[in-house]
Amino acid sequence: MLAEAAGKRIELLLELVPTAKSVAHLRNPTNPVYAEADAREAQVAAHARGVRLFFVDASSLSEIDTAFAELVQQHADALHVSADGFLLTHLDKIVALAARYSVPAIYAFRQATTLGGLMSYGTDFPQAWRQAGVYAGRILKGEKPADLPVQQVTKMELIINLKTAKTLGLDVPLGLSAGANEVIE
Repeated sequence: MLAEAAGKRIELLLELVPTAKSVAHLRNPTNPVYAEADAREAQVAAHARGVRLFFVDASSLSEIDTAFAELVQQHADALHVSADGFLLTHLDKIVALAARYSVPAIYAFRQATTLGGLMSYGTDFPQAWRQAGVYAGRILKGEKPADLPVQQVTKMELIINLKTAKTLGLDVPLGLSAGANEVIE
């Protein structure tokens, strides 16, 4: 579901940065199945808005620095950070580099906004944890895991960091902030 939400993240980012003509998409190339699905969804959304989407790759700490150097060199107006586990574990570095280079960025994980990132749109993890707890309870009561239906989290959450938006000189549209699950001031 996180890969499918990439297109929506691009739309939200472009709503906040309507002048953007070029968006960098940071992805982990060592996770090819996910990276391709995520990139495909982002590409479709960017193309529909007439925005150039280009890819920067990182699968190590040093490559994160290289990716930012490349997006700056290519004059990215904004950044979409893929919902990848490696990138999640290095959100602090990614958020800091986005701030250093004044690049508006959207992330798939709410942790990015608590670290100072501009915006996140992704799975409501507390809902996922509750579902996992219910499943664990059913298994502990004797149900066979193979007999349980597959479930997917369906609730997504939008978090906007107004302090970061102000630092970047962005005005958050009222409709966007009103639709957010949380606004950090």
